[in-house]
Amino acid sequence: MKTNTLLIAASALALSASLARAQDLPAEVFTSWTSGGEALAVEAIRTEFEARGGTWETASIAGFENANAAFQNRVIAGDPPTVRQSVLGLDAAELVESGLANSLQSVADAQNWAGVMAPSVLDSISYNGEIFLAPVGIHGESWMFYSMPVFEANGITAAPTTWDEFFAAMDTLQAAGITPIAWGGQAWQEAKVFNMVLLSQVGNEDFLKIFQEGDEAVLTSDAIVTALEIFGRLRDYVDAGAAGRNWNDATNMVIQGQAGVQFMGDWAKGEFANAGLIAGQDYGCALAPASTGMLFVADGFLMMKTGDAAQDAAQLLMAEVATDPAVQVAFAQAKGSIPVRTDVDTSALDVCAQQAMTMMNDGLFVPEHAITVTPDMVGQFTDFVGEYFADPSYDAASAAEDLADIFRR
Repeated sequence: MKTNTLLIAASALALSASLARAQDLPAEVFTSWTSGGEALAVEAIRTEFEARGGTWETASIAGFENANAAFQNRVIAGDPPTVRQSVLGLDAAELVESGLANSLQSVADAQNWAGVMAPSVLDSISYNGEIFLAPVGIHGESWMFYSMPVFEANGITAAPTTWDEFFAAMDTLQAAGITPIAWGGQAWQEAKVFNMVLLSQVGNEDFLKIFQEGDEAVLTSDAIVTALEIFGRLRDYVDAGAAGRNWNDATNMVIQGQAGVQFMGDWAKGEFANAGLIAGQDYGCALAPASTGMLFVADGFLMMKTGDAAQDAAQLLMAEVATDPAVQVAFAQAKGSIPVRTDVDTSALDVCAQQAMTMMNDGLFVPEHAITVTPDMVGQFTDFVGEYFADPSYDAASAAEDLADIFRR
């Protein structure tokens, strides 16, 4: 009896110590990842974080713009979350430069991030030479996902590779009574589609000249007008219920065979996977027509200063977990992204991810505007694209002049 009592007491102490440690590492994680695939991806990080002694509290708001507004209100109120989902690049610059975020340099050094991550990734998580973001995944954005059953039923034997082929295929679907394009009717989604069209018309080098230099020669070229004309033509293939539609609802239209294609980043694959569909077998993934490269954006975790030592410790653990090789692969499989580490086994990733990895290794990845311009410029550009798409009377030539003006301010 005495032995059993001691064992029970020892077990109780161990449990108490475990609970105490968990309670010592609390992290409120603020994200806009609420879709099915996103939730599974988050769970890959959460499970390992808690296994290593952390306590995870989710604070999520659907929609990046809505979540960002709510986050800003938290910061202004002096109540920041422990961890904020952030886009790599200039998105976090203001918070870092204002002294509102904690450095992750110690974790980066201890885990040799410089040896296992591409220089472009390291640059986009560093501010004045110091690392502040834990990168969790890279997303390719130049994707056109399509319903293979819908294409096959209507005699479309291959994914269109030019815009002429694309519009011919969309005419076929429209004539068959199928919504050609599953359109996410929010300005941020429309901006991503416009970027795909723009890249197809100006090419990788000039795309960078626009968003890194505001290059006047490129911005006033005929290619800009052509891109706007192609983008405007997409209106003709969108259903009446598109306005305000969430991206995952648009993905579901393709999953259900209600629409032919969706232009979206590879996070859409998480929704296909969550529905039990396999890339290359049940649905197709192809580059947007005439693409010259792959636009990309990357996600990371920014660690906010909370004034609480326990949350500071939780942030370091979170950075270790988010960049763990096994977690990186599990996260990528669920969310549709590709790992930021170059030393992970990617054989388990799908055919779309394999293609994206090849393009990245071939130097064909092009950063989207959220990485290269300020949040204010992102807002102006996004508003411009949304207004152009919503107004069929807005002619392409005038729109091109207005677009160039954004980069002259």
